[in-house]
Amino acid sequence: MNREENLKQARNKGTIWDIAVIGGGSSGLGVALDAVSRGLSVILLEKADFAKGTSSRSTKLVHGGVRYLAQGDLALVLEALKERGMLLKNAPHLTQNQPFIIPIYTWWDRIKYSAGLKIYDWMAGKLRLGKSRFISKAETIRRLPAVNQTQLKGGVVYHDGQFDDARLALNIAQTADECGACILNYMKVSGLVKNESGKIIGLKVIDEQSKEKLEIKANMVVNATGVFADKILQMDNPEAPKTIQPSQGIHLVMDLSFLGGKDALMIPKTRDGRVLFAVPWHDRLVVGTTDTLREKAKLEPEALQKEIDFVLETASGYLTKKPTRADVKAVFAGLRPLARPKEGGTKTKEMSRSHKVIVSESGLVTLTGGKWTTFRRMGEDTVNYFTRITGQNLAPSKSLNQKIHGYTTKIPPGHWSTYGSDAEKIQELAIQHPEWNLPIHPSFPNILAEVVWSCQNEMAIKVEDVLSRRIRMLILDAQAAIDSAEKVAQTMASILQKDQTWIESELADFKKTAEKYLIKGS
Repeated sequence: MNREENLKQARNKGTIWDIAVIGGGSSGLGVALDAVSRGLSVILLEKADFAKGTSSRSTKLVHGGVRYLAQGDLALVLEALKERGMLLKNAPHLTQNQPFIIPIYTWWDRIKYSAGLKIYDWMAGKLRLGKSRFISKAETIRRLPAVNQTQLKGGVVYHDGQFDDARLALNIAQTADECGACILNYMKVSGLVKNESGKIIGLKVIDEQSKEKLEIKANMVVNATGVFADKILQMDNPEAPKTIQPSQGIHLVMDLSFLGGKDALMIPKTRDGRVLFAVPWHDRLVVGTTDTLREKAKLEPEALQKEIDFVLETASGYLTKKPTRADVKAVFAGLRPLARPKEGGTKTKEMSRSHKVIVSESGLVTLTGGKWTTFRRMGEDTVNYFTRITGQNLAPSKSLNQKIHGYTTKIPPGHWSTYGSDAEKIQELAIQHPEWNLPIHPSFPNILAEVVWSCQNEMAIKVEDVLSRRIRMLILDAQAAIDSAEKVAQTMASILQKDQTWIESELADFKKTAEKYLIKGS
């Protein structure tokens, strides 16, 4: 995936793309992947980096939606379970079967959760990841050594999927690129181009790196910008009503010892009626999440102090070792693009988690809502509108069985697993250039060759692109990322042919961003 080559395609004034996608998160990438699977020409434009927003800030679960089952949304659960099963098949290097344990403190809870999860297993059918079952108190403690044992009766085990969200987004971008799509990050849409009858026929775009202005022609334009969807809708029609209600979810990252095993902990009901997870991920423990309404959509949202306190307090009720603010290595916040309720509705758990496709009078197609697990289906449902918008025939979707870039049946060991089939190529780089075989940080297994690879093959442009989304250090240990930034910046500068001024500017930008991931007062 080469940005300069893709820019050349974008500059071609004679090209009329079948579909132009605005947004490079899970939604937009799902649209691009499905569209190219049908033989359509596609250009995707992301104003920042791929998965810069919500799509890199999830709980890292490819889940079927256990809590949607409790809410009676069976259609959403069935859809999610099918997509979960296929994603684990298509991207085995980035996904895995993760066992969860619900600690049981009353016999009624045993009956309730055992029954619900049996239905969950049954709905998954052949794509089931494992059987749910009740386990004894002794086995619960063996598997979750740090769980609160007071009045513990046992546990209920069930299985769900786990993944690396930002790496998956990147690999989907690479897959679409390899299938012929033109994929570009740091390309901001500044305006919509309409014909005399008011129909959208293209986009005005600014390259955020060079400030070059381009005009893109397309038969169909898709707004897949997540929490920023209203901005594009109002670009189309200044009178357009708001459709998105941002809801913030935060996660705290701490040492694995707070849980003590390989199983994840699921707390089925917190005092605000949400589910809380404590999940082993990349040798750390990710604990969350919250559900806090926010009025404004931000690219870099910050955790509220009350959210941090809530997660710490809730986790402390289930763990023998009580985590404190000083134990948190990183905190990250993401914004869910929930469908805005009608007047008077404010409860986030009542707002729809399913996706919705909206077609404006201008022909603008907007994809809203949804979740990571169903990204592919969201893309398929959106591309299905192509015939309605253009009048052209549309081939059937082939994205369901599309292997994702990096696919391999021989998963490399350790942190190399997330690179899949690319791991050997990066390791070869390190052999050819011993100076790139040096560690980025003493507490992490990553080496400088990974930085080089991300610049040459994964469209990394900024230090943050590398330390946050190519290598997940920023959300695993914010201070370690800050300490590693200079080494990363210097390596990037040598590859991207940047000078000292660029290095200093990047370091200042990264530090400003990274400090938001540190808990203040810890």
